[in-house]
Amino acid sequence: MNAANPKKFDLDRFIADCCAALASSERQKAMRIVVQQAISAPAAIMAMVGEPRRAELQKLHVSPELTILNLFWAPGMRFIPHNHNMWATIGIYQGQEDNVFWRRLDDPAAKGRIEPAGAKSLMAGDVITLGYDIIHSVTNPTTRFTSALHVYAGDFFAASRSAWDPVALTERAFDTAEAARAFEDANAALTAPD
Repeated sequence: MNAANPKKFDLDRFIADCCAALASSERQKAMRIVVQQAISAPAAIMAMVGEPRRAELQKLHVSPELTILNLFWAPGMRFIPHNHNMWATIGIYQGQEDNVFWRRLDDPAAKGRIEPAGAKSLMAGDVITLGYDIIHSVTNPTTRFTSALHVYAGDFFAASRSAWDPVALTERAFDTAEAARAFEDANAALTAPD
């Protein structure tokens, strides 16, 4: 937010505040405060990034230390279990995001398989911090777009990550092309005849 104009979302200020939070001694707590303040004015964010018209991952800032994304989840969109291998702070400013959290099975014979370990629905105004090793899947259960700021403590696009098959729950390397297809498939479903 811009102190001079509270109805305007100042992206440069938000990035600077996120960088300052990342440098603080209580990084995750500080980042949560920064994101909470930003999403407290959803109309200001929307005026800057635009109204969602399609499922989209907008890169707002990417550096080796910090990635800031604006995500538009399409109505009914689902995203497979995955990890980030860095901690993240997510703030929902429109809609709802349902998360299922997963844990690796302890049995060595499971070969990276996972099982459900909990769930949390995030509504507009909610902020969550995900730890370094969290595995989660995401669903937008509504008939509207969900909009969220995602802040990652590292380069989200350069990190080596994993994804899990949504049926077999077996681990594999995260495939950015597959992730892009999930967004395009969600967009195709938006325009498909009933």
